[in-house]
Amino acid sequence: MRALWVSGLAVQAMAFTLARAQTPVEGEETAIDTIVVTGTRIEQTTAEAGSTVRVIDADRLEDLGFDHALDAIATTPGVTINQNGPFGGSATVRIRGASSDQTLVLIDGVSVNDASSPGGGVNFARLDTAHIERIEILSGPQSTLWGTDAIGGVVSIITKRPDEGLSGGLFGQTGSFGAFRGGASVSHGGDTGDFRLAATQLSTGGISKADEHNGNTEDDGFDSLTLSAQGGLNLPGGARIDTSVLWNDSQAEFDSFRAGAQGSVGDGDEVSETMERSAHVSLTAPLFGGRLDNRLLIGRAEIDRQNLSNGSPSFDAQGERTLFRYQGTLDIDARNTLAAGAEREESTANVNSSALNGLFALYEFRPADAITLTGGVRSDDHERFGSETTARFAASYRPSSAVTLRGSWGQGFKAPTIFQSTFFCCGATAANEALRPERSEGVEAGIDWRSAGGRAQAGITLFRQDTENRISFSFGVGGYENIAEVQSEGIEVTARWVLNRFFELQADYAYIEATEGNGNPLLRLPKHSGDLLLDFDPPGAFSSTLLVRYNGSESDRGGAELDAWTRVDVNVRYELSDRFEVYGRIENLLDAHYQQILGYGTPGRSGSVGARWQY
Repeated sequence: MRALWVSGLAVQAMAFTLARAQTPVEGEETAIDTIVVTGTRIEQTTAEAGSTVRVIDADRLEDLGFDHALDAIATTPGVTINQNGPFGGSATVRIRGASSDQTLVLIDGVSVNDASSPGGGVNFARLDTAHIERIEILSGPQSTLWGTDAIGGVVSIITKRPDEGLSGGLFGQTGSFGAFRGGASVSHGGDTGDFRLAATQLSTGGISKADEHNGNTEDDGFDSLTLSAQGGLNLPGGARIDTSVLWNDSQAEFDSFRAGAQGSVGDGDEVSETMERSAHVSLTAPLFGGRLDNRLLIGRAEIDRQNLSNGSPSFDAQGERTLFRYQGTLDIDARNTLAAGAEREESTANVNSSALNGLFALYEFRPADAITLTGGVRSDDHERFGSETTARFAASYRPSSAVTLRGSWGQGFKAPTIFQSTFFCCGATAANEALRPERSEGVEAGIDWRSAGGRAQAGITLFRQDTENRISFSFGVGGYENIAEVQSEGIEVTARWVLNRFFELQADYAYIEATEGNGNPLLRLPKHSGDLLLDFDPPGAFSSTLLVRYNGSESDRGGAELDAWTRVDVNVRYELSDRFEVYGRIENLLDAHYQQILGYGTPGRSGSVGARWQY
């Protein structure tokens, strides 16, 4: 599969040559009040989807000013994060209480969940926002759409696309803790093809990952280099070849196990080196006058991890995922759409491997202009754990232009990871052969309201999710077994108000009650969380964004209770010209002290300033 990386770059090289030789295509206007999501497999607006889909686009990422996607994703209602220290510390995302291992993460449609890690989750600490066009977050079980791992939800990341004509940019910023971040990009789009190339570098001296308030003084630095490339060729008959590559090489220092210390962590000389790569090549070919859209995709994700302790290798792992997918989407008529497809995913972790084949079908029916019904079924066959069938149904009803009623029901599953199905210890002579996939079932109902003219919006969603066969480590069997059930239910509330020409206010709140089958609350999950976002954008060159984030108290290991915390961030921008702007950011303005994981610290008040030039 090394050929995939080569073919992707080859397509981009051809696009580079052909795009430069063509006259740019005149752009088409799109309605600014319509957000189309692709993570639902059939393109729909958020009002038509029936289930909860949140979209964070490139403009919002720029307004927030965060370096990494983790902090932006955390502003989504019902989504909480945990990180064992900043600047490269292992970072997890939970959707409605589901663990990070139960969240499927896609980059340009390719799963990047770590095939070599015990739980198969994703470390969000290295995803740089400079390469991201949009993030779609689908809440609730989504295995009918995307197969294994989508028990709690899906985070779909779409990298930046080439612009029409010739364009590019440079940026650089410096800040607290000896931090520097800079990058460059160039793109071109024409009649025949397009391409985009970009690079970013981040380096910081960091702070101690073990909480400095516990006497830890050794700073833990972080260095990260990210490269991305996208390109496409327009073929006769409306067909198109697309390709993308995202590559990251990072090194993060972290602290060591210390018996008796808070969280059992203290100063130490540990280093984690990680290289991640994801890529895809796809062919889109319309037939029957564009009524049937065919898409064939080959994708690849790789990760190489190595830990060093006092300069000597102490751990290493390699994981690979290869994806083959076909999807055909047929517009039967104005009210009926059918999508069907097949997938094969091959995973490798060190010397072990597994394979999963899937077939799926989705149907969208619009009996009236105000009603959208979507249903689907999927069958996945794992070479080791057999077949799993999941289904999904969603409905949206818009009785007026101001109100949308929506509801959905869906199922999810997660096949045991390669590590879980092969690891054994503690006197056991083999891995647990009775291991079964985790399964979930979720339901939600909501209502959205929008005022005339769209100056005010509000929404409320009630949800419940049950998960069974949850996989955990057990000393009794010397490996992993299905020993837990989880119930999660709650409410999400959102509101948006354009106060006047200068100010826009957004707010969200989530209440999540998540317990195991024995009644114990899930660890590292707050019941209460929310955000307040104030945009100030007067006529002229200046704009700013104020973000207030609240995270309620949560339980941690050993009966520890982590205090609730509130963090305030401010981002400001000033356009010196159409092409040049300066910006600055203050994080944790009120210098709050808090922990996301017991024993691990977070930065106090910090800031950065930078400049950006675009052409």
